[in-house]
Amino acid sequence: MSIRLTRGIVVLGACALWAACSKSGNNADTTGAMATDTTAAASAATTPPPAQMTDTTILGVLDEANAADSAGGALAATKGTNAQVKSFGKRMARDHHQLRADGQKLAKQLKITPATPSGDTLQASAQKFADSLNAQPKGPAWDAAYINHEVAAHQFVLQTLQSFQNTAQAPQLKDAITKAIPLIQAHLTEAQQIQGKLGNTAADSTKPKD
Repeated sequence: MSIRLTRGIVVLGACALWAACSKSGNNADTTGAMATDTTAAASAATTPPPAQMTDTTILGVLDEANAADSAGGALAATKGTNAQVKSFGKRMARDHHQLRADGQKLAKQLKITPATPSGDTLQASAQKFADSLNAQPKGPAWDAAYINHEVAAHQFVLQTLQSFQNTAQAPQLKDAITKAIPLIQAHLTEAQQIQGKLGNTAADSTKPKD
């Protein structure tokens, strides 16, 4: 995967991620979902040519991704109602806080000040979803919205990390990315398992009682 394409993943992936999360949180509102799809498509169509990713921007993207998932996990730990969702949220807050701290420590060692690339939309997309979670009341729908987001977010981050393995220049950064990939894969697997259980619970609740 080329360096320029990697930069494109960061911008377009964030647009697609926000669109997917918006639909998962409001499946009944098909008009709103269509509007979100249109907005995402328009954003993708007007995205400027991608800039080259460097160790500086790789560290910047990873820092904002870890910050977003750590904050989201902390919210799920307190606002989630499903026991598995709350436990998963605590793990996300802990693991991504540590990943962020490790990244900041590495940046200091490399004498790099992390900075996101021009046109980056990840932070704005994460803030939009955080606002929607804060506005939504506790309950099964909230738990499902959070977990659906975590599945999509970790799929995106996993793909991004795999591409960053090829674009990172400093050996220490390459090594840190390689070590992070199994952890992110474990997060994704757990989120998918919880997602399946939440779906089964929702399906069971709609069945007629004997």
